[in-house]
Amino acid sequence: MPEPRPTVTSVHVAPGRRLPMKSVDRVEAEAGKGLVGDRYHGSKHRHVTVQSAEALEAAAGDLGRPVPPIGTRRNITISHGEVPAAPGTRVRIGPVLLEVVRVAAPCKLLEDNLGPGAPAALRRRAGSAFRVLEGGAISVGDPVVVLPDAG
Repeated sequence: MPEPRPTVTSVHVAPGRRLPMKSVDRVEAEAGKGLVGDRYHGSKHRHVTVQSAEALEAAAGDLGRPVPPIGTRRNITISHGEVPAAPGTRVRIGPVLLEVVRVAAPCKLLEDNLGPGAPAALRRRAGSAFRVLEGGAISVGDPVVVLPDAG
């Protein structure tokens, strides 16, 4: 039996750099701009960051303590599966179409948020940064679909 499709398990935004992340049930994604109310709204390419709860569980195993999704400063956490990392890969979350820009490297604030060793535990597990190609609302529970390569 195939594994169920990944879904959005949490959504987080921060109104400014270094400000705490806030958990929300739903956020509006604007094409070419990003998530309304988030620090990266209006940036050129880094509109949304996506991570996998499975990767956080693996990082927690290495770290020896839980890695809560809000502590990583990523916007969207999906239930399971790999977050695409290849630039140009497209993902649909609910009605929103995203495109991978690059891998999201663990940020410097992780030591403060999650404690010593967090950046190392999250290396290659911190998800990807995406641009918003088609806007709409992203909500907890939305399905996540990696689209086939159009090339």
